[in-house]
Amino acid sequence: RDHKGMFEEANGGTIFLDEVADMPMALQVKLLRTLQESHIRRLGDERDVPVDVRVVAASARSLSEAVAAGQFRGDLFYRLNVISLHVPALRERRQDIPLLVAHLLERLNERLGLALSKVASDAMAALIDAPWNGNVRELENALERAMVLAEGDEVTLKGLPQGLVEQLPSEVAANVELRPALRRTEERLIRDALNSTQGNRTQAAQRLGVSHRTLLYKIREYGLGDDELPAGGAGVQEDAK
Repeated sequence: RDHKGMFEEANGGTIFLDEVADMPMALQVKLLRTLQESHIRRLGDERDVPVDVRVVAASARSLSEAVAAGQFRGDLFYRLNVISLHVPALRERRQDIPLLVAHLLERLNERLGLALSKVASDAMAALIDAPWNGNVRELENALERAMVLAEGDEVTLKGLPQGLVEQLPSEVAANVELRPALRRTEERLIRDALNSTQGNRTQAAQRLGVSHRTLLYKIREYGLGDDELPAGGAGVQEDAK
């Protein structure tokens, strides 16, 4: 009776209830009473304690379907469902994945004491195309595994869970397997173009049929500085202005 529970600790603030669809019926009754009467009673106590708490609840399952199936109280559902926010599954918003990966990379670096700065293009392609049945939590777990297994400063396809790669659509998996060979070919073509133009990026971009900005990005991606060009090649340079 002398110990504060979560609702009392949250008095004057917000409490987040995750996966409320899995809450036992007996606990649903107690939660409903708390929401309706704005008070709680400590375990073993005989008096009520008033609480003023904003409740945010989340569920991976549809609560309306759980109500229809008799697994969730309808009165509690309507009491919680004042403002509803639907977050689409990760597979329905794949355009968000690169931003989520960048955010998770920064957060996991801090937590794990690592300093990985980038994700290989084939690994990012796999992350974007994976089914993600476990949504963001599964993405975070896969990324954490790849970061722990990384040998350099880059998350690679090799570090991702094998089960995840095996779930990729067949045409995507084939593209993922081809990407390393395509990258090697692309790097060789860029090296050849820079060599044949004595390192002039503007002329090299014209020979390759790409924009100057695209070539700059690729030069940085492949680390093509003076030391990286084949013997006899000139350093990367601009046209004289």
